[in-house]
Amino acid sequence: MNRKMKAVICSILSTVLISSILVGCGKNSTPTSGSATENSKENTSDIIYWNVFTGADGENMTKLVAEYNATNPKIKVKSVPMEANDLYTKLPSVVLSGKAVPDLTIVHAERMPLFVEDNMLMPLDNYITANGSIKEENYVSEGWNIGGIGGSRYGIPLDVHSYVTYYNKDLMAKYGPNVLDDGIITMEEVKQVGLASKKDKITGMSIGWMRPEFLAFYDQLGGTLSADGSEPSFSNEKGEKVLNDLKTMIKDGIANQDGEDVGQLFRSGKLVIWPEGIWMANSVSAIKDLNWGMAHFITYDASKVVNWSSSHQFTMFKNAKMTDARAEEIMKFVAWVGDNSIEWARSGQVPASLKLLESDEFLKMPQSFLLKDKGTQKIFDYKYYGYAVEALDKIVYETIFDKMDVKKGLDQAVKETQDRIKASRQ
Repeated sequence: MNRKMKAVICSILSTVLISSILVGCGKNSTPTSGSATENSKENTSDIIYWNVFTGADGENMTKLVAEYNATNPKIKVKSVPMEANDLYTKLPSVVLSGKAVPDLTIVHAERMPLFVEDNMLMPLDNYITANGSIKEENYVSEGWNIGGIGGSRYGIPLDVHSYVTYYNKDLMAKYGPNVLDDGIITMEEVKQVGLASKKDKITGMSIGWMRPEFLAFYDQLGGTLSADGSEPSFSNEKGEKVLNDLKTMIKDGIANQDGEDVGQLFRSGKLVIWPEGIWMANSVSAIKDLNWGMAHFITYDASKVVNWSSSHQFTMFKNAKMTDARAEEIMKFVAWVGDNSIEWARSGQVPASLKLLESDEFLKMPQSFLLKDKGTQKIFDYKYYGYAVEALDKIVYETIFDKMDVKKGLDQAVKETQDRIKASRQ
């Protein structure tokens, strides 16, 4: 067994990773992909499709697969949903053994750079060319670009899902009647709304999942996770400003206090502005008498909108049993999903297919502005993104709720990221 791959597998088996943590392993792994000449007997068994859609959106993906299979393709698709942790734990083992490798897999975009570095993914360029209908111009640029690494294409985007801002329309009309005239909510406007609403014991803005919130604000200020693409460099004045600004909002009573359930505040009409993911839209829609809207994530500068985003990407892992003929059938399914992704939009997601801009149904959905407003969805492509955000997760709440010094917290997160990078290279 390759020494570095062995180290990865051991690490994975001993650690429960959150779904956005990247696999950290060595550069030299041995699995190879096959070709039609290596497997002359055609394999017409179901296309095994691993994905991470175990929640409510899994029902939408199940419908998509069923609809595709109803078109009577040469080879049908079998969806195998599993928890993200389980999927990312299994992948290195099956690729190394060459047994039970899925034909098609959905992975989060942030994981792809290290998968490529470890020689676990198959380049899709030839398969895409042979298909003919999977083209760059058919997809939102943020989703398409993240799938290209080192001059080759390893991913085809299913969606680009973002962290946005929900707002209570009735409360906004009362405490910030002109804030959304331009469709943008700035930090200064949040302060104005919050100072007005707190007089009536209504919270102005919530602070929830701090990872995307910190990263979006930090990027707005021009901050980067790494100056050279390798070593972390996010402990700086820009990072400190973001955390200190949020800390001040908490102190001034504009934002929620430690321990408060911000989702419940919004659902009960006690919160004006609620930063959250687009994946919460269907849940919010189910609440009767809640008059709500969705807008871009809060910004420092109205001219620089940044919505933290990620992307589910179709990928193919190294598989010696893969043939060109089978890959052709896989690409047919991927292309079909792109052309018929309105069902995926119904789950609250923003599919990456620009064809949806022709759909009246999609254009009426609250999240549709994300596909229309180009250049607003930010996907971080730092190779060690997973290490960095896990380290940040440990300090962001502590700093903004005044339990840890901001500078010391950022220094700690950088140091932890450096240590994990060093360990992954050994």
